[in-house]
Amino acid sequence: MVQHKTTAFRYPRPRCTIEKSKIQNTGIRMKAAIISQPGKPDVLELKEVPQPQIQTTTEVLVRLKAAGVNPIDTKLRSRGTFYPKKMPAILGCDGAGVIAAVGADVECLEVGDEVYFCDGGLGNPTGNYAEFTVVEEKFVSLKPESLSFAEAAAAPLVLITAWESLYDRGRLQPGQRVLIHGGAGGVGHVAIQLARLQGAEVATTVGSADHAEFVQHLGADLVINYQQTDFVEAVLAWTQGEGVDLAFDTVGKETFFKTIPAVKIYGDLVTILEPDMDLGSLKQARTRNLRIGLELMLTPMLQGLVEEQQDQAKILRQCARLIDAEKLTIHLYRTFPLEEAAAAHQLLEAGHLTGKLALVID
Repeated sequence: MVQHKTTAFRYPRPRCTIEKSKIQNTGIRMKAAIISQPGKPDVLELKEVPQPQIQTTTEVLVRLKAAGVNPIDTKLRSRGTFYPKKMPAILGCDGAGVIAAVGADVECLEVGDEVYFCDGGLGNPTGNYAEFTVVEEKFVSLKPESLSFAEAAAAPLVLITAWESLYDRGRLQPGQRVLIHGGAGGVGHVAIQLARLQGAEVATTVGSADHAEFVQHLGADLVINYQQTDFVEAVLAWTQGEGVDLAFDTVGKETFFKTIPAVKIYGDLVTILEPDMDLGSLKQARTRNLRIGLELMLTPMLQGLVEEQQDQAKILRQCARLIDAEKLTIHLYRTFPLEEAAAAHQLLEAGHLTGKLALVID
């Protein structure tokens, strides 16, 4: 069983720094995939921009080796970032790389450490589709030793999202039954594994035979091809008519409302997307006394919640141990070089992927 209260974790301190340095503004430039205006994938352009510099004594400069590509990136590219006045922008919340320099008061990271993190990429500060970035030490975790940089960069956002959704919002307990929509996707394939590690039984929806085989290997107990089978009927048959203790919606739209009757009375329904009330009603959820959980792992970044973002870094440390113990895997579907960020966005928006995409930065 996975311990899921992040505040209860006690982490061994990583080796502390010996060499400390502070970067001054030098006029050094770097390559980055930037957007100057919202639009289609081709608005992503590889350009030279000023390299970010350490501004406070607790920041670290990371030479990025890879950046994860997430649906939030494509939404910000097409609609505009959260900070439209700060353009051009570098997207990419997820990053992995090597510490290149540390601020004078950095305590537990040193030059040469391999790290991964979820920070930036929302328009301010800059993101990780670049050769370098600067991050506060407290938001960084040593990367899993068993993962490549590309695999590690693909991991943070989906790890935190699945963890918070199941363990914090959904209060998943051993022996419970959970329905995970989109089990072959980035968040879904991690959620299946975290639910199994918590001692839960897992049903999941997929859209193809290939995806069904993929999630079976991850440990799903019941695989439902939603294109062939009514998932509510399948779940009710699996639970002897009661419904699951927890349903986790990674799809949204009509799926959120269609899931309500598949959840047991007094159960939990957690979604990572905002319910569209034009597509349904919560009347049935109220009748069943469901707890509705809304998960947005970006909240600490958007609201400047330092303690909560530190808790997310703790989640990454715990997951790193699970990954290195071969209890948790990250499926990397495909990588692209940084200059082909637009092609990565096109593929992600086309859908039907298993796992994650990442940009490799040379």
